[in-house]
Amino acid sequence: MSPPAQFKAQSDPMESQDHRPRVAAQRRKRMRSLLLSSTLQLVAEKGPSSTSIDDVIAAAGVSRGTFYKYFPSPEALVQELALEVAKDLVFLADPVVRQRDDPAERVSCGIRLVCRLALHHPAAAAFLVRLGWPDTQGPNLLLDFVRRDVEEAMKRGRFRTIPLPLALNMVSGAVIGAIHCMLKPGCEQDFAEMTAAVTLRALGVAGKTADALAYKPLASIDAFPQGLLSVTSPASGGARRGKAGPPNGRGQNKPPSDRRARTG
Repeated sequence: MSPPAQFKAQSDPMESQDHRPRVAAQRRKRMRSLLLSSTLQLVAEKGPSSTSIDDVIAAAGVSRGTFYKYFPSPEALVQELALEVAKDLVFLADPVVRQRDDPAERVSCGIRLVCRLALHHPAAAAFLVRLGWPDTQGPNLLLDFVRRDVEEAMKRGRFRTIPLPLALNMVSGAVIGAIHCMLKPGCEQDFAEMTAAVTLRALGVAGKTADALAYKPLASIDAFPQGLLSVTSPASGGARRGKAGPPNGRGQNKPPSDRRARTG
């Protein structure tokens, strides 16, 4: 039986009020995403130290007061942005990496996937390069992701036993250098694979084995499944083309037969 009209009329204001926190939360989420995505492109082009509050509010089209409602400083915004990018990358790469039992192959897959950001999300790739060298001693989501497999590879004898910070520096340095090269026109199509092969050799994997692992089939990044990288990727129309745009003439990496010998 339907409630009397007077009771139904009294319940409508309550129903109207119930949705207000949800709408407000959605509005805050959209604004936060706008500030983060605008800053991603700015830092990719200018670097974190040259990105000011004025740059961010101009790019996002918001007021200075709105900025301070969400972040206390540009540095805090960049730190939060770095965490968001790292979370999205781990979310993307971890299921692919975990399909491999060999920890050396997992490290190779991780290197290739992150390097391929230069092809599929140039702004995020340039952002990582602009951030500079990661701190192997402090908390870092991406390094923690790599640390797990590097440690296991050492324990299982797949990598030579060396200080862990040195091994992490070898991996992160190779990735940063590779992305820097891959963002430029004319870079070899299989530069990510070459990088993985050389890094595996440096960590103690035999040459032919390193090449074989680095050139194993690996699914391409067709789309970013969630998060900031999803809404800012060129495929979604969310990233502006500019200085961080993809290199001309680049496509899906293929392993030319004459390329493997060059990793020796």
